[in-house]
Amino acid sequence: MDVAARTVTLDLAETFVISRGARDTEDVIEVTLTCSGVRGFGEAAPIERYDESHDSALAYIEEHAELIGDDPFAIEAIMARLPAREYAARAAIDAALHDLQGKLVGRPVYELLGLPRFGPPTSWTIWLGDPDDMARRAEKVRGRFKRLKLKLGGRDGLDAARVSAVHSVARVPLQVDVNEAWSLDEALELLPQLAALGVEYCEQPLPAGDPGGAQLKAGSPLPIYVDEDCHTLVDVAACVVRAHGINVKLAKSGGIREAVRMVHAARALGLGCMLGCMVESGLGIAAGAHIASLFDHVDLDGNLLIAHDPWPGVEFLDGVQVPAELPGLGVARAEP
Repeated sequence: MDVAARTVTLDLAETFVISRGARDTEDVIEVTLTCSGVRGFGEAAPIERYDESHDSALAYIEEHAELIGDDPFAIEAIMARLPAREYAARAAIDAALHDLQGKLVGRPVYELLGLPRFGPPTSWTIWLGDPDDMARRAEKVRGRFKRLKLKLGGRDGLDAARVSAVHSVARVPLQVDVNEAWSLDEALELLPQLAALGVEYCEQPLPAGDPGGAQLKAGSPLPIYVDEDCHTLVDVAACVVRAHGINVKLAKSGGIREAVRMVHAARALGLGCMLGCMVESGLGIAAGAHIASLFDHVDLDGNLLIAHDPWPGVEFLDGVQVPAELPGLGVARAEP
């Protein structure tokens, strides 16, 4: 197979703010694999939190391109040959292999995996801001989304007010993501307040590895889902003592194959499963949409956060990100 990779910069429709910072663009890695004249595409966003960048991802792909070999159906062997690092690069390769497989046999990826086409509705992210501002942004999308996920962790004593303000205007269930910004004492104080406002679950309230994780799980009136605590399959078992569920992201785990393994391991351990994403185009979101039916909760709004999606094809239908019925991932690059 011929292997090519490049960096693509996506412009966000609005500045995106979480507890760790703000950004107006997102760099993603796009991989193209060509076999017998057929091209498969994959994309993933390197995650700075895990010391990855577009430069390191491109270097990984260039260095290890020969290990991909000539058989696009040998995904397990290919991923085993590739070094277990640079998970966004691995995820882009994994997605391109699945896209190529589907195109070669004329079937969408969800059918190749034996999965239903439809998953749960996606949440829409309300990025971190003042309470009134977050409420205004929630009001703007009322009727379009069936779930809202609020970014918290402002470190200013206003997180409960943020949720209360959005709750006053929203007519849908709320979820919150703290991005590691609370201490144990803050979490124990705030979670009962959020539960009273009908919040469904809280994502990553404590820093990854915080020794208070088990105490928080035992004392929380809300389910705790972990994101930064759960990187790949080897992390799943340790999450049982500190969480009720895990957030799986393809760019974080290394792709579709690893994500499916993580879900099965989590189910065996009694953990709930959430499918997350980074800011990605429809190409990256499509890979997630094909496995969304495996999850209890879905947060696949990355392509909806950008100003122009260069890879249309994922259908947003009644709040659900639905993969196309076309072969492979089912998306195609838009004409300039």
